[in-house]
Order: sequence, then C-alpha cells, then structure tokens
Amino acid sequence: MENKKQIYSWALYDWADSTYATTVMAGFFPLFFKTYYSANVDATVSTAQLGFANSISSFIVVLLAPLLGSIADAGSLKKRFLFLFAYLGVLMSAALALVGEGAWQMAVFVYVLGNIGFMGSNTFYDALLSSISDEKSVDFVSGLGFALGYLGGGILFGVNVWMLQNPSFFGLESEAMAVKASFVSVALWWAIFSTPLFLFVEEKREKVNRESSLLMQGYLRLKNTFSKIKALKGLLLFLVAYWLYIDGVDTIIRMAVDYGMALGFDTNSLILSLLLVQFIGFPATLLFAKLAQKWDTKKAIFLAIFIYMFIILWATRMSEIHEFYILAIMIACVQGGIQALSRSYYSKMIPQEHSAEFFGFYNFLGKFATILGPLLVAVVALFSQNSRVAIASVAIFFLIGGVLLFFVDEKKVKEDVKKALL
Repeated sequence: MENKKQIYSWALYDWADSTYATTVMAGFFPLFFKTYYSANVDATVSTAQLGFANSISSFIVVLLAPLLGSIADAGSLKKRFLFLFAYLGVLMSAALALVGEGAWQMAVFVYVLGNIGFMGSNTFYDALLSSISDEKSVDFVSGLGFALGYLGGGILFGVNVWMLQNPSFFGLESEAMAVKASFVSVALWWAIFSTPLFLFVEEKREKVNRESSLLMQGYLRLKNTFSKIKALKGLLLFLVAYWLYIDGVDTIIRMAVDYGMALGFDTNSLILSLLLVQFIGFPATLLFAKLAQKWDTKKAIFLAIFIYMFIILWATRMSEIHEFYILAIMIACVQGGIQALSRSYYSKMIPQEHSAEFFGFYNFLGKFATILGPLLVAVVALFSQNSRVAIASVAIFFLIGGVLLFFVDEKKVKEDVKKALL
C-alpha cells in the first residue's frame, strides 16, 4: 500500500466535509427550512422549494466540473481547486447562521453556494484518489474515506443534536440559535480537518505547457477527451449506469428527512434515524470495501442496488416510526458502500494523468443525476399530492442503472481507454 500518511490525510477530508452532508444537507437545513426559513408555507410547496434548490446547485456544478477538471490536469491544480471550493463551502455554511426567519430566498441562495462548494471540492478530492492508491488498494482507500466520513459526520452531528435538545447547556437562547451554532460548527470542523490533505498529500505533477493559457489547454483537453469518451462505449455505458443509480442514492440522502416529515414523524425521531445512519455506516462501508476486495467490486455494487430497491419498497409501505428506523439501518448498510465502490471501480478504468478530467465527467453525470432526482420528487409530489408516490418514482433510476451496469466489462474498458489516449 502507498504512503499511509498520505492515505489517511486524504481520507480525513471525508471526515471533514461529511459534516456538511450530515448536519446541513441531510439534517438541520431541511428541518430548519420548513420550520424557520420557509415558515408558514405549505409542506408540499416547501418540499418543492428544497428540491429546486438542490437541483440548481447541482446544475451549476455540472457546468463547471468537466472544464475545471481539464484545467486542473493541465496545470496540476487539483489541490488548489479543492481548496477554493472547500472554503466556499466553509464560508457558506457559516453564513447560514446569519439568515433570518422567513427569508427563504436568502437561505436558498446561501445553501446553493454551499452545495457548490461541497460538490465542487469532491470532484478534485476524488481525482486525487489515484495519486495515493494503486489498483490493489483502491477499493480499501476509497472505502476508508467514506467510512471516516460517516464517523466524523456522525460525531459532530451527535454534538449538534445535543445542542438542539439542550441549548441552554451550551449557553444558547433557543433551538433556532442551536441550529445556527451547528452550521458554524460545521464550518470550523471542515476547515480544521481538511488541513492535513493540503499539507501532506502530494499531487503528482504533470508537465505544464507554458505556450498557451491553462484555460485554453483545459478546453482542448476537454474537447479531445469528450470526443474519445463518445467512442468509448464501455466507459460511456458505465457512466450512464452510474448516473442513473447514483441518482437514487443522492435523492434518498437529500429527501429522506423531508419524506419522514411529510409522513408525520416527529423531528427528534428523524434526527435519531440520521445518527443511526452515520454510526452504522462507518463499519458497513469498510465491510463493503472488504467484500469488494475478496469478491468483486461490480458484484458488490449490484448487491447494493438490489438492497436499495427493497428500501424504496419498504419506504412506500411504512407508517410507524420504528419502520423508519429500520429504513435508516438498511440505508446505512449500503449508502457508503455503493458510493465508495463506484468511485474505486471507475478509478480502475481511467488513466492517472487524466484523473481530474475523467472525474470531471464522473461528477458531471453524478451531479446531473442530483438535478433529476430531487426535481422528479418535487414534480411528482406537486402533481400527485402524495409523498409515497413521489419517493416510489426514484426506483426507476436503480432499475435502469443496474441493467446497464450488467453489460459493463471493466477490463475491456480499461484497455480501450489506454488505446484511445495513446
């Protein structure tokens, strides 16, 4: 295995930024949006507002990721771009504490910028995976990152829940102040624990062409790679499959709490379910990574897709809070695994010297999926006026994505990619 110091410094970034995914995206922002930022608005309308906010931020990242990835490869700028996007997310997380009650438009604006920072930084974080791992260790290293993300996100989220339930213990005047203090704590945690990556992870340097601007080099690389990806049917097939099934994963992450509220479950129970996901997700993700090493990465992804189909079926039929807890446990068992193994599976098929560029396309499709998923839930919710029907619609992405993944031949794709880039 490669340098352990670099591996753990890289993986610690997941520990750092996952607090935004747990406390802000999945936890307090959806709750606070309904009860504070978008107070006195019908529940169905606020669900649509949240869905549109998630879609807008994803669309912006979709536009930026491939070109910036190409520029990062051309100029060996992965760490610099990661820093810029990370600190955009850090600042916007803190800025949420400044948004007042009823100001849902400003809350959406800050939240969208924060999401851009979070998702944009992950494009370049993913691209660094090939710099600190090899084909034998990549499943474990990718899984380690997601596992630490669950643990770090869970620890801070647990503290934030404590703050929400006992604000006076922390010297806070109200639950609203506790939520705002939680947003600030995310910013501090993210900034502090991302530091080892910037200090100790070495980005493998490529020769920089000084004869033309990095923007032009990035554009030409992107154009060249895009034309070749269109001809690489196997890689394109995987990207489309990933685009579809990860849509379901991300939509469930972002809309699960809102769905629970629509079914009438109380806030404390929903928060507890999120904590279950974090702490069960830590060992479950590591187990999925070990399963992939001993069994097969692709088969492990199929197992996760099958479990997600069952999860959606369960979600449409549940009516009691204990059933929601069971739902949370099932999600925890597969959520980190399918994300980590998809990242490592893709990393095995692409050349290291084009990693940011290729991960730009990977995240392009992944983030484009997060446009369609929440948008589909929002539209179905508005037209059907039924939250169960809205969440059931997500199953189509898992079904089609799994079918397409079946036809992907990893070894042939890797050979074709090498030939195309010669």
